[in-house]
Amino acid sequence: MILWVAFGGMVVAFGISILATSLSRRVAVRLGMVDVPAGHKTHVQPTPLLGGCAIFVAVLAPSLLLMALAREWAATTVPAWLPGDLAAYVAGAADKAPMGLGILAGAFVLHVVGLLDDRLALGPVFKLAAQFLTSGWVVLFCQVRVLTMISEPLSCIVSILWLVTIINAFNFLDNMDGLAAGVAVICAAALLAAAVGLGQMFVAVWLCLLLGALLGFMPHNFTPAGSYMGDAGSLVVGFLLGVMSCLTTYVRPDKAASMYTIFMPLVLMAVPLYDMFTVIVLRVRDRHNLMVGDRRHFSHRLLRRGMSVRAAVLTVYLCTAATAIAASLLPHVSNWTGATLVFAQTALILLIIAMLESANGKP
Repeated sequence: MILWVAFGGMVVAFGISILATSLSRRVAVRLGMVDVPAGHKTHVQPTPLLGGCAIFVAVLAPSLLLMALAREWAATTVPAWLPGDLAAYVAGAADKAPMGLGILAGAFVLHVVGLLDDRLALGPVFKLAAQFLTSGWVVLFCQVRVLTMISEPLSCIVSILWLVTIINAFNFLDNMDGLAAGVAVICAAALLAAAVGLGQMFVAVWLCLLLGALLGFMPHNFTPAGSYMGDAGSLVVGFLLGVMSCLTTYVRPDKAASMYTIFMPLVLMAVPLYDMFTVIVLRVRDRHNLMVGDRRHFSHRLLRRGMSVRAAVLTVYLCTAATAIAASLLPHVSNWTGATLVFAQTALILLIIAMLESANGKP
């Protein structure tokens, strides 16, 4: 029954997102929140920028409603009409509500920072500081952590760095029509499969809301895009995916804990991470400012190989889906031999990408 609730949440988030995106396009034009083609950008028409607001509202509203109902029912009486297998989750959901509110507060801060950057171009230093502060908040006060088996200080440091890295990976990836949103859909779907398979319903419900919000935005965003999520969306999407990847446990209850399962998020996010790190390497090589946007991204390099925007985006989708499938296998392999094969497959996919995007051996 809880899965039906999660699916219902996805449908609600989809409906809110698709309607809110239509509204945001009109509001963006009136407010002048429009991305005008210039410099390294690939679109040819001025495009409204407030799609990120629709994504955030589509996640925020159902989340607050579900947490409010859980707290109310836990404090009073669970309604008699609520099925027993669903009622069993009410107390647990109520206990997790403070954590959920803390995470949503962090997402709200990044959303506001993104809106200000879309409007005023705040600069990368301010955005990076906000990312570290927000990541530190959810790690220290919401217990969003990875590698909890190591010392607490080291776990906190690694968790903050992981969140900031994923936030920036999706911020970097938001450089072409439909790219960041589509990759986020694939990553969220793989995390959802892992969460459901391991019985982590709290994470599964939130991933369903994020999936619904992204899928509702996609019809407006796929090339030729009628709306962009902007930094107000990409920062939030990267943050929520990073948080969900931390909260998901990748060890099956019928198996002993294995070290290789902790690499599942790395394999899953291999393509966004590849894009970010190769862009950084190329900027360093060319002595280009690391904080200034350019056309050195994976998708741009595919364009230079003769692909259309649609073909380049679909290529990135397929590569992400391939690594997502590999990541989904990790919790189910029984030894390091199987894990090594998964890692090797992921490495080969990235090598194929590198060869595909290279022109005469030079990106």
